[in-house]
Amino acid sequence: MKIKKGFVLRQLLGEYVVTGEGLERVNFNKIISLNATAAYLWEELKDKEFDSQAMADLLTAKYEVDPQTALSDSEKLAQSWKEAGLLED
Repeated sequence: MKIKKGFVLRQLLGEYVVTGEGLERVNFNKIISLNATAAYLWEELKDKEFDSQAMADLLTAKYEVDPQTALSDSEKLAQSWKEAGLLED
């Protein structure tokens, strides 16, 4: 999977949000906000092909988290990004 082109992570007033840049016909009914950990993953993964395991590897390298928890959390985050329309296969 890969983050769709046209989505940009921005920091506004101390919060991380994903916005569309140059996207036509995209309906933003809500702001997509990310916590600092998700924003870290976004920055590391933008413009790259990745899977949930790659996300988990980044988490275990940066944070004190066990591999199973990192993978579970990565799978949930990837699913939420898919549901929000931020990823392509």
